[in-house]
Amino acid sequence: MNDRIRATLAEHVHLNVDIASLDDHDDLFQAGLTSHASVSLMLALEDEFDLEFPDELLRRDSFESIAAIARSIATIAEGRVA
Repeated sequence: MNDRIRATLAEHVHLNVDIASLDDHDDLFQAGLTSHASVSLMLALEDEFDLEFPDELLRRDSFESIAAIARSIATIAEGRVA
């Protein structure tokens, strides 16, 4: 899943660093992710994973790192949110 998230990041978001150089737990906002870009990323992730982020996951910490995004997607996929 993390590889798919990285590919989506690379395709839809411009960061200040090479995405390949980021650890799964590195802060994407410190790497240059803006709130506007996080919306674009969310929409791209919804398309890539065929899901919809519920309101309760539309928080900065849901998109803070590749690991956080993976947790959010897993939470949605497991039906733990509405």
